[in-house]
Amino acid sequence: MAIYAVVVSVIVYTAYNGSQSMGYNWQWYRVPDYFYTLTDEGFQWGEIAIGLIKTMEISGLAFALSVALGLFVALLRLSQLVVGKAMAVVFLELVRNMPLLVLLYLFYYVLGPIFDLDRYTASILCLGVYHGAMVSEIFRAGIKAIPVGQWEAANSIGMSQAQAYRFIILPQSVRFMLPPLTGEAVNMIKSSAIVSVIAVAELTTIGRNIISDTYMSFEIWFTIAAVYLVVTLILSIASSAVEKHYASAG
Repeated sequence: MAIYAVVVSVIVYTAYNGSQSMGYNWQWYRVPDYFYTLTDEGFQWGEIAIGLIKTMEISGLAFALSVALGLFVALLRLSQLVVGKAMAVVFLELVRNMPLLVLLYLFYYVLGPIFDLDRYTASILCLGVYHGAMVSEIFRAGIKAIPVGQWEAANSIGMSQAQAYRFIILPQSVRFMLPPLTGEAVNMIKSSAIVSVIAVAELTTIGRNIISDTYMSFEIWFTIAAVYLVVTLILSIASSAVEKHYASAG
């Protein structure tokens, strides 16, 4: 937290001095209106708040997809199927070595017209596939961390491989996988900002739209950065707490 505070303070101080030399007119008093307003009709969410909700929605759906896809790819890679292993390796190498921006363009401009994907769906699929490759390695490492004796015990009582995964292996591997999965959720929030390049109405896009209307570049970008920082810090703290909990439990 102290390091974050120092870095943010240096950035703010540098930006303030630069804006002063430019004769910039600060308008911080207008920023709260983009979080909420009180009108005759009652409480109304502002544009930044709506953008944050949309960011969390996109990130949540994409993360759920990445977990499902990651588990499937990890099980495929750990299976005895030669073709399945090869497919999993090709998928991992292809996705991990492709820039996220290029993958997003591929989903929206190439696959979008073919499968009739709107920009919202293409964004979720792109983020889910990209982070699914990372999540699959988390699952694979967690499963391989379980001692071989657990597999032998499952076989000795007549369990199938699917039953062994369901009742013995996966429940025990949760304590290895949950901390890095929480960290991957933090990365998902940060990666979601890239979908602004195809004009998905999330937090970064909302910020750009506000700036184009008001020219409040410094205030809005500082505010957007602060919102991302608060959200990712909360998730990072939760990730650290989960990691400490499982470390003490182990």
